Amino acid sequence: MRNENKGKKKFIINYQKFYRRTALIAYDIISIVASSFLALLFRYDFNLGEVQTEFLIPVRNFLGINILLTIFIFYLFRLYNSLWAFAGETELQNLVLACLTSSVVTGIGVNFFRLEGMVKAVPDSYYFGYFFFLLLFMFASRFSYRFLRSQKHKRQNRKNSVSVMIIGAGEAGNTIIKEIITSNYSTMVIRCIIDDDKNKWGQFIQGIRVVGGRDKIIESVDLYDIDEIFLAIPSASPTQIRQILEICKETSCKLRSLPGLYQLVNGEVNVSKLRDVEVEDLLGREPIRVDLDSILGYVQNKVVLVTGGGGSIGSELCRQIAVHKPSRLIIFDIYENNAYDIQRELQEKYPSLKLTVLIGSVRNTNRINAVFETWKPDIVYHAAAHKHVPLMEDSPNEAVKNNVFGTFKTAMAAAQNGTRKFVLISTDKAVNPTNIMGASKRICEMIVQTFNRHYETEFVAVRFGNVLGSNGSVIPLFKKQIAAGGPVTVTHPDIIRYFMTIPEAVSLVLQAGAYAKGGEIFVLDMGEPVRILDLAKNLIRLSGYRVDEDIKIVFTGLRPGEKLYEELLMEEEGLQETENKLIHIGRPIELDEDKFFVQLKALEVASKNECQDIRPMIQEIVPTYRYENRQAETENRI
Repeated sequence: MRNENKGKKKFIINYQKFYRRTALIAYDIISIVASSFLALLFRYDFNLGEVQTEFLIPVRNFLGINILLTIFIFYLFRLYNSLWAFAGETELQNLVLACLTSSVVTGIGVNFFRLEGMVKAVPDSYYFGYFFFLLLFMFASRFSYRFLRSQKHKRQNRKNSVSVMIIGAGEAGNTIIKEIITSNYSTMVIRCIIDDDKNKWGQFIQGIRVVGGRDKIIESVDLYDIDEIFLAIPSASPTQIRQILEICKETSCKLRSLPGLYQLVNGEVNVSKLRDVEVEDLLGREPIRVDLDSILGYVQNKVVLVTGGGGSIGSELCRQIAVHKPSRLIIFDIYENNAYDIQRELQEKYPSLKLTVLIGSVRNTNRINAVFETWKPDIVYHAAAHKHVPLMEDSPNEAVKNNVFGTFKTAMAAAQNGTRKFVLISTDKAVNPTNIMGASKRICEMIVQTFNRHYETEFVAVRFGNVLGSNGSVIPLFKKQIAAGGPVTVTHPDIIRYFMTIPEAVSLVLQAGAYAKGGEIFVLDMGEPVRILDLAKNLIRLSGYRVDEDIKIVFTGLRPGEKLYEELLMEEEGLQETENKLIHIGRPIELDEDKFFVQLKALEVASKNECQDIRPMIQEIVPTYRYENRQAETENRI
């Protein structure tokens, strides 16, 4: 018995669908009958007494066949299989063609049943009348689903709705409006549209009025009691977006935006693609754009090693390098969870990529030497480092061991194993440093510049500012604090920083590898610095809250090793332009190499012996390093 039933499919009747389709067919039969006779009445101004019997007979005799044929035609044009609650242009087109086909069949059929001696079976106007009435009945039945559904949705939204303003009366805005209006699940009501095109002012999109340009934003927010603003201009430049957001942030509305033009090109514009407006939209400069296809030719068919490949910068380096078909990509990281995540991501996206993921520390001489001896990398991107400023202030010896001597050991392994290019990831904190992290990175720059004079490997450093979205970045911290209801903590009201996005930072690193001739420190022109206080205020406003009313800002004081502003170039370094006007080169600084290596040896011994205060030794190596005397604090901790 079990074998007999095996493979048999249980037939389940969808009664709701069956009843709905039966009701439609019954309605259509009535509509066909009504259209057949109304077409005659239309000819005689709906005066039944004047209708000639000779015309009624062919219509009546063909009626049964007409019903069967028309129902079949409607079935062929999917008038019984469409979801009419979501009817659009395709369904409308099918409906018109079905009615037109039925009219042609009716015209042929009634003439087949015309009486002898009659030249015409029906008046000429009958064919038009039949098509018109049949189309009217069909449209009323099918598209009433959508109308009733829309009205029901509007009634529900009035009870519990979010008032929305759309900025952008283009294709993206129209698509967003359409989806919100037709959605069963959205509780949003669009009140008005803003667009700078004067030709659109006063016009309507999906019944929503374009009330004016950007100068009407604040006025309209009050007038229509707006809760959220959607920025639907995917083709706008960052400067244009920033100008509009500067106006929007003066309101208490939450802001959302479409990510970019490609969403529109790919047909992906919908409510789910809207993202909360990020504070990087207000940074005040165009994003750095690098033609990676032209500069990454040197990566193709090369063995590339990325140390710290699981971190924010390292993982983005791996993503962009993987696109350009290296012969092998080696990820080296001490933190296995990050390494595993990027490994899985790259394996899924690039199944043909030869990928090697290794766990280990750049501080381990034998381990790093073994990696280089085994894989002989052509290009090395050295991103492994301790970067958190306050933590390194409390553990300066660890910063020295990892940053300084991790770099020294990796650079030495590269030089001894024929690596062609070695790119150090540095920081603006290396300029006139006031913290251990920045000072250790400055020593790393000195190491690679010195190595470049003695080895065939091209050693370079790339220096940039704070990276938005990276581990330890201030933006994720602010977001968590806002989500928790505040307060948002800012160290000092006057503190400023240069900012860039992770893709920008990585594009600079990659371009440095292409430009490198050896010994350079590449520096990005990052535009104007940004006040951290302004970032905090903007992020609070863009999240829909009022500063110091809904979310308070608290000043906590500068952290150990933190300074009010960062510099990108030391005074003694000059500036040299590259092909990319936004990227400059700092000239190498002359130093006494013999003295430098003696100092390094002493620093290594001191760090291994857990020197209680290693800062004076670091200052001897980096004269521009300035720090507070924390000897007393160190003794108190001990």
